Amino acid sequence: MTMQQSIIILILLVTIGMFLWGRWRHDMIALAALLACVLSGVIDPAIAFNGFGHPAVITVACVLVLSAGLQSSGAVDVLTRHAMPKDAGPLVSMGVLIGVGALLSGFMNNVGAMALLMPVALQIANRLELPPGRVLMPLAFGTILGGMTTMIGTPPNLIVSGFRAQQGSAGFGMFDFTPVGFAVALLGCVFVVLAWRLVPARKQAGNEGFETGAYLTEARVTEKSKIADKRLYDIENELDDSGAQIVGLIRNDVKINAPSGGRVIRAGDILVLEAEVDSLGTVLATLGLELEESVPVAKPIMDEPVVDDNVKNNTSVHLQTKADPSVTLASTTEDKQGKTVKADVKAESKPDEAAKKEDKGLNNEEVILMELVVRPESSLQGRSATNILLRTRYSLNLLAISRAGSRSKSRLRNFRMQAGDLLLLQGTNESLLEFASDYGCVPLAKRELKIPDKKLAFFAALIMLLAVAGAAFGLLPAAVSFAVGVLASMALKTVPPRTVYNVIDWPIIVLLAALIPVAGAMESTGTAALIATLLMEYVAQGNAIVALAMILIVTMFLSDLMNNAATAAVMCPIAIGAALALGVNGDSFLMAVAIGASCAFLTPIGHQNNTLILGPGGFKFSDYWRLGLPLEILVIVVALPLLIVFWPL
Repeated sequence: MTMQQSIIILILLVTIGMFLWGRWRHDMIALAALLACVLSGVIDPAIAFNGFGHPAVITVACVLVLSAGLQSSGAVDVLTRHAMPKDAGPLVSMGVLIGVGALLSGFMNNVGAMALLMPVALQIANRLELPPGRVLMPLAFGTILGGMTTMIGTPPNLIVSGFRAQQGSAGFGMFDFTPVGFAVALLGCVFVVLAWRLVPARKQAGNEGFETGAYLTEARVTEKSKIADKRLYDIENELDDSGAQIVGLIRNDVKINAPSGGRVIRAGDILVLEAEVDSLGTVLATLGLELEESVPVAKPIMDEPVVDDNVKNNTSVHLQTKADPSVTLASTTEDKQGKTVKADVKAESKPDEAAKKEDKGLNNEEVILMELVVRPESSLQGRSATNILLRTRYSLNLLAISRAGSRSKSRLRNFRMQAGDLLLLQGTNESLLEFASDYGCVPLAKRELKIPDKKLAFFAALIMLLAVAGAAFGLLPAAVSFAVGVLASMALKTVPPRTVYNVIDWPIIVLLAALIPVAGAMESTGTAALIATLLMEYVAQGNAIVALAMILIVTMFLSDLMNNAATAAVMCPIAIGAALALGVNGDSFLMAVAIGASCAFLTPIGHQNNTLILGPGGFKFSDYWRLGLPLEILVIVVALPLLIVFWPL
């Protein structure tokens, strides 16, 4: 073993360890690995950043942009609307849902497909009276499986194609992955549809599961109150230990939603507090407030409402208090069937113009509660409501956070969010959707079909079709074909030019660009061949079929623990080295890497779609293997003979 081989093996082991530790983001770890190789002399500094121009990296970025065009134009909504059955049973409903998810994932970013279909999955779960997780997990697995069917379906396939090109052959074609990938995806999807009962029946951490306080209470600030003439954030600091929070302010009969922390509280103001019954008395005594009126969440105190059949359909109803018609509150009650119904007290008074200028939160729009799940690539990770100025910028109240099925206990405004967290926010519909768009969150409320322009939906679908066709028929290299599609999307504004760079998942781009030179160094220094030779001699013992199975299983195992693109970049040189050591067809080994890297079903961290359902499904870390382990065994049983048939050794 040479010095360079020793160095790169050490860097590789440390890199995999950092991926498994999960303390740093994947792109940071990949960039650190690249720089370590450069500083140690393994990689020439002149070519260190050539990965950013690699065709696979360019193609991934372009596919993300074209996927965004399909989403924003409403093209996918049209497909979903017409495909989903209205009154079918569990098998048919989930079969169609997972089939649509797998189909979309073959031609667009599978995380985007999952995000689009999550609200639909929750509607199906509600209609069938199933725990949400029993629909969400099969959908997540189905969208992961769908990605392995085409070259652009998932980044590992593009990486595998790129490594084949580096060996002196042409890269894999658009549908070279389809014979094996489609069969595995089809049987895998059928399995998850039939075996959905293996998913643990966890209760969703939704509105009913959050510990947000049993009462929304109005308390008046008197002249004797010690908080008079104090700023709001000073008052909130005094409430830290009580579990209460201020969610609104009423001044001069005008309701201000999510008042800013710098606002000075005056005598005569009414604070809208959210607090548990047991701590309410302590809060009032601490702040020197007088109780104005209390509105229980479960049974609102108000006039007899005029309730129509909408209540039975779990829709919003408007109720007005006798005491103060200007107050806008969002609460929940139950109909005769025990279903939760939102009850919104709609503001009728005219807001004061001066107060309008003072606080963005002032408006007469309906205030609602909305659940949002934090996506894996969201910039919210590691940040709190205070960090992002949630109230100041968006006029929103963060009422609760649920993480992996558990309920948050600490003060919400300082709680640092993570991927998969479920957030309960209060505000206007427009503000909530703006926040979700800015920070990469998925609204779990029912989404109305919105197609701003039918022509845009048509053009978005046509551009994607032509880009795929250009690459599939060899008219243009894949990177060039999809880049032309991006340019057309910008010209026709299916993706507004100003948002093009916002829709690209830059951490994935940096990860790929950094690891491609590292993987190339593994091959050029002979490290990959050395590792492969050791594995072939001591594990496979020269048997090509055993070696192929070993590459597939090891790739699947690593993909469950670290990013699938990183797994593919690490395993491709080893797979090529194994094929050379045995003197067999390297294509079958590369295809085994492609299949294995797309099979992360045992943990919530192996794939972004698994992380996405963690909060909404109320899952624990250990819940995934119950459906995921038999699915991975099925993949091995199906994929191995198909690899040998379609890519003979």
